[in-house]
Amino acid sequence: MVILNRPLAESLGLDADRISDPAVFAGNALPPGLQPLAQAYAGHQYGHFTMLGDGRAILLGEQISPSGARFDIQLKGSGPTPFSRRGDGRAALGPMLREYIISEAMHALGIPTTRSLAVVTTGESVFRDAPLPGAVLTRVAASHIRVGTFEYAAARGEKALLQALADYTLHRHYPEAAAAEHPYLALLEAVIARQAELIGRWQLVGFVHGVMNTDNMALSGETIDYGPCAFMDAYDPATVFSSIDRYGRYAYGQQPEIAQWNLARFAEALLPLLPGEEEQAVEIANEAIEGFGVRFQRHWLAGMRSKLGLFTEESDDIALIQSLLDWMQRTKADFTNTFCDLSEASSAAPFQDAAGRDWYQRWQIRLGRQPQSAQEAAELMRRHNPAVIPRNHKVEEALAAAVERADLGVMQRLLAALARSYEDVPDHSEYRMPSGSDSYRTFCGT
Repeated sequence: MVILNRPLAESLGLDADRISDPAVFAGNALPPGLQPLAQAYAGHQYGHFTMLGDGRAILLGEQISPSGARFDIQLKGSGPTPFSRRGDGRAALGPMLREYIISEAMHALGIPTTRSLAVVTTGESVFRDAPLPGAVLTRVAASHIRVGTFEYAAARGEKALLQALADYTLHRHYPEAAAAEHPYLALLEAVIARQAELIGRWQLVGFVHGVMNTDNMALSGETIDYGPCAFMDAYDPATVFSSIDRYGRYAYGQQPEIAQWNLARFAEALLPLLPGEEEQAVEIANEAIEGFGVRFQRHWLAGMRSKLGLFTEESDDIALIQSLLDWMQRTKADFTNTFCDLSEASSAAPFQDAAGRDWYQRWQIRLGRQPQSAQEAAELMRRHNPAVIPRNHKVEEALAAAVERADLGVMQRLLAALARSYEDVPDHSEYRMPSGSDSYRTFCGT
C-alpha cells in the first residue's frame, strides 16, 4: 500500500482498516460475489473515430454510500483485458500517483471529479522507455459511462442496445429527465448543461485536461482520465502541456469548443432515439448543441464576476474581464496568483505598468457601484480564488521523491496543502510560486 484515501473510504461507507489489504487493491484478493469486467466503448481520439474499451482497467463493482449514492469502483493498471490490443494492461507508479494528486486537488477545488481511493505497488516492473515500478490505482466514479460508450452502441447499429444504455443512464444520473415528454432529448440537454458547468469550472482555475477525446467525457459531469493534464501558470489561451498535442487541439482556450464538438458526437449517437424522422431529429439535436455556448458563457461569466468580487451584473463586465485577461497575457502574469493578489484588500501590487493601472482603476470604480462593501467583495473573492493549485513543478517533485526515493513525505505535504486550496496559509507559500518555466510537458502515462 502506497496511499489509502481514508476520508474517501469512510464517505463510501467502507471501513478503511478492514479494506487496507494491498492484495484487494491489486486485484489479487477479491471480496466474495464480485464479477469484475472491462467496459467496451468507442471514441473520437484527436478527431478520428475508433473502437476502444478498458485496455488496462477493470470495474470491480458498485458501492452504495451511506447517503444512497452509487459509485463505480475500478482498478486501473491491473493487467490485460480483452481491449488491451497489444498493450500490457499495466501502469507505472508515477502516473498513478499523479492521478491521485490531481483528482484530489480537483475535489478540494470544488470541481466534479472521479476520486482516487488507493494506490498500491505490484512488486513488478512495467517496461516503457525504461523499467518502472508497477502500480494499480483504485478509482471511484459516479459511473464510467462516456460519450464514447454511446458512440460504441450507435456504431453497433442496434437501436435496442442504444435505448437500453440511454434508459440506464437516465435512471442512474438524470432520473428527473426520464419523466419528460421526450426523455432522450431531455438526457441530451441535461448532459450539455452539466458539461457546460464543468468546463466553465475548469477555465476558472486554469486547468488543462490535455486529452479531451470523446471517450474521456463522462456523462455524469465528472472530470475523468487524468493523463497529460496540468494547471496553467502564466495566462495564455494557447497553453498546451501534452507532448502529443502538436497542433493545440486541446489547448486551454480550445476546451469549450472541443466540449461542444464532443457533445455533437453524443447527439449524433442519440439521433435514433430523438423525436421525429431523421431530418427533424438532426434539427432538434443541432438546436440543443448550439445552446452549449450560452450555458458555458453564463457559468464562466458568473464565476469570473465572483473572482473579481462582483455581486451585481453590468453589461460592461465582459469587457472588464477580457481587458484583465489581455493584460495578463501580454505581461505573462500568473493566472492563479493575479486573482489571489486581487483578493488581498485592494492590492494593486501586480499592476505597475500604465495599462495595468488603468484596468485596476476601472475595476475599483466598478466595485464602487455595487452596494456590497469592500470587505464583502474580498470575502467573495477568497471563496472563488484558490491560493494553492497543483503547481506542475511541485507535482513532479512529489512524484520523484515517491518513485525514486520511496519518500512519500513530499507528496503528503503537497496533498495537505491542496486540501486547503482556498486558504492563504503562511506555511504553504512554497506551493504558490510558479515554476518560472514555460517548457513543461506531460505524457499520457501509459
